[in-house]
Amino acid sequence: MIEFKKVCKHYGPQDVLVDADVRILPGNRLGVVGPNGAGKTTLFTLVTGETQPDKGDVLVQSGLRIGYLRQVLNPTAIAARLGDYVADAVPELRQAEEKIQALTHRLEAEPDHPQRAKWLHELGLAQSSFEHKGGYAVRARADAALGGLGFDAADLDRPLADFSGGWQMRAELARVLIAEPDLLLLDEPSNYLDLPAVEWLQRYLRAYQGTLVMISHDRYLLNTLTEDTLEINAGRCTLYPGRYDDYVKTRVVRHEQLLAQKKNQDQKRKQVERFVERFRAKNTKATQVQSRIKMLEKMDTIEVPDEWITRGRIRLAPPPHCGTEVMRLEKAGLTYDGQTWILRDVNLSIQRGEKTALVGMNGLGKTTLLRMLAGGLPLSAGTRTLGHRVVPGYQTQDFAESMPTHETVFQVVRAMAPDVHEQQIRTLLGGFGFSGEAVDKTVAVLSGGEKIRLAFARLLVKPPNFLILDEPTTHLDIHAREALEEALLSYEGTLYFVSHDVEFVERVATQIIAMTPPGITRYAGGYRYYREKSEGDAAPGSPATSGDGTRPGRSRKQEKRERAQYIQATAAQKRKLEKQMREAEQQISQLEAEQQALVEGMDPNDRTRSFAEINQRLTALPREMETWTTRWETAALALEALDQEREQVLTPS
Repeated sequence: MIEFKKVCKHYGPQDVLVDADVRILPGNRLGVVGPNGAGKTTLFTLVTGETQPDKGDVLVQSGLRIGYLRQVLNPTAIAARLGDYVADAVPELRQAEEKIQALTHRLEAEPDHPQRAKWLHELGLAQSSFEHKGGYAVRARADAALGGLGFDAADLDRPLADFSGGWQMRAELARVLIAEPDLLLLDEPSNYLDLPAVEWLQRYLRAYQGTLVMISHDRYLLNTLTEDTLEINAGRCTLYPGRYDDYVKTRVVRHEQLLAQKKNQDQKRKQVERFVERFRAKNTKATQVQSRIKMLEKMDTIEVPDEWITRGRIRLAPPPHCGTEVMRLEKAGLTYDGQTWILRDVNLSIQRGEKTALVGMNGLGKTTLLRMLAGGLPLSAGTRTLGHRVVPGYQTQDFAESMPTHETVFQVVRAMAPDVHEQQIRTLLGGFGFSGEAVDKTVAVLSGGEKIRLAFARLLVKPPNFLILDEPTTHLDIHAREALEEALLSYEGTLYFVSHDVEFVERVATQIIAMTPPGITRYAGGYRYYREKSEGDAAPGSPATSGDGTRPGRSRKQEKRERAQYIQATAAQKRKLEKQMREAEQQISQLEAEQQALVEGMDPNDRTRSFAEINQRLTALPREMETWTTRWETAALALEALDQEREQVLTPS
């Protein structure tokens, strides 16, 4: 499908790719990893032809349909309506639709033309081709993709320019996905997505049948969607079998083996060089010396790739002690216009030591709630009570970018605590990986991981005992995220945060608050528990059970009676879902029969219905079928969940 042969690419003095040999076969699912700036995106632009290699060949299969999600949106798309822009993902469909419209208009305008039969035949072929390529269903697919990524139905008619950059990138992602190309090139697809959208994207890509190549810092996507991992580092491309976690383990072993091989080779080289140096002047050893020199010339140099997997330690100082209750919100609410409530009647008691993640679709108030907790937004209703000796520390989404770029590492931290002794600041910075001359670096030259370490050092020079973090993982590479994870896991204070990184939330959070407009729902468990519980809440509620299968405080007789009541309570819902499925199946069958009759009954001499009417109905039918198919799938999934629940509840212990 795609092959790189000894490809070299340079930008100024930087060797981005050196003798890269990469082969991507049909059906491959490849994750691309490496440090920022290593050349991952360059690999994609070489495939699409936007960039040309300085040396070597990039071979791309003829006729290959490529879908490429860039990190920057095409500016020419801004004027389009959201729904139209996403649905117009396949140029061939647009051309076919234009041909259908032209033929239909011609047939209407000239009903007695001698070429009428020919035009009718061409119209039938164009409609069949349009249907075969999924033209009648593309609008429904576009709407479904936009809904999965968080857009409302009312958004579809709005211009793309009305949305923020993050939402525009979501639209671009939907457009790339519904085109169903042979090859998907995704460059950081989870950027700007919230957790529900990441989960939807993961399910969508799992069902994708083509070839997938994905650059990502999201370990959840890499571990659930890819089968092999390509590392790009210091100009070298190295393929590792397995997903990201497998790659990390294999890389460590391979690195240690290379280090051992290089050490042995260096020792052997020194021995040979010593022999040559010692006996070079002796005629009796001339033959042996020449033999050793040839041995040195033929000896391959073992290159050990740079160890870019260095997390940099983030050490959070012990926070000052505070009361058991950190904060309390009572009937808290926020509105900007006095009518539309972003949050309302929020009752929340935060206890010392909690590590809580806020989850939910964008726009439901996660950042608003964090700002309310931090005291950055005055409440429109209710009260906010801070606990005894509680010191909040709030980091916004752009905290790493808000530091003055011309200041040094030391100056940034000193500005936050001018009364703290210089040696204490230097000791603190050393714990965050800034020692020696590193404290004199300016912010402008720091990497993303270094910036976040500096931002935390700035925050913690006077350590808070209530950390409030809004998207702390944004724009961090994988290893900076892992370093932050380890620091927060050992943090002894209270933590409330928002993140779109599934694995980060799974590992750090001990409880979840789900944003449900205009309020909140607390789940006293980690992210996996929240997903299981929230999915269960969507289906009929089953009685909570204890470890032996009976509800606490219930005898076997009572349990048996409750099981019978449960059967009766859920039987009606089971019948309702089965009825919905039957109704959907009947409607789909009727629509398919109508479609077939319209296609087969198109007679140029039949003037009872105009071609415009027939064509309009043929265009509408696939959308109606898609709607009923979606209803059938929804009912089928609900029925499956209900059956599984009934089996769990009714199975004797």
